[in-house]
Amino acid sequence: MKTLLADYQAKSSNSLSFELTQGAESIGKLTYKNWFHFTATLELANHSTYQLIPKGFWHSTIELKEADRVLLKFSMNWNGSIALKTYFNDMENEYLLKHRGVFNESFLLIDQEETELLIMKPHVKWINLNYEYQIQASDRFESLSNKELLLLTSIHCANYYMSMMAGTY
Repeated sequence: MKTLLADYQAKSSNSLSFELTQGAESIGKLTYKNWFHFTATLELANHSTYQLIPKGFWHSTIELKEADRVLLKFSMNWNGSIALKTYFNDMENEYLLKHRGVFNESFLLIDQEETELLIMKPHVKWINLNYEYQIQASDRFESLSNKELLLLTSIHCANYYMSMMAGTY
């Protein structure tokens, strides 16, 4: 990643929710309805809420909705990467979340030009079986208009990936 501009942290307090912060500032929250399900709610710091809803028989596609409007879709590719398609501000963009490594694992979000936007490093807290993510964002990512939604959805994608690989879905 060329230029890192911002550091974020996502902490899970109870395995069902992740609080996303930048320093002492709350960015938003990702909350799952229950364990082993991919249905979730995103709430931004301004209290706007969005729903992540699995679609299809195998729940292979997940949509981010505001009321009835689809803002984002993602699904896992055959190679394990996750393809995201956003529809923010009536513009369509595509991103890819890739998993790297085994012992020093991370997730990398890239855009259509293969520019690195985010690096997310998961850390398991074995005492309470919760995840934490350290996230570094590039200046290009920071310029995106809906970066908060993309950040929280990227956390959901990483959780989705780890659940699928562990067979806990």
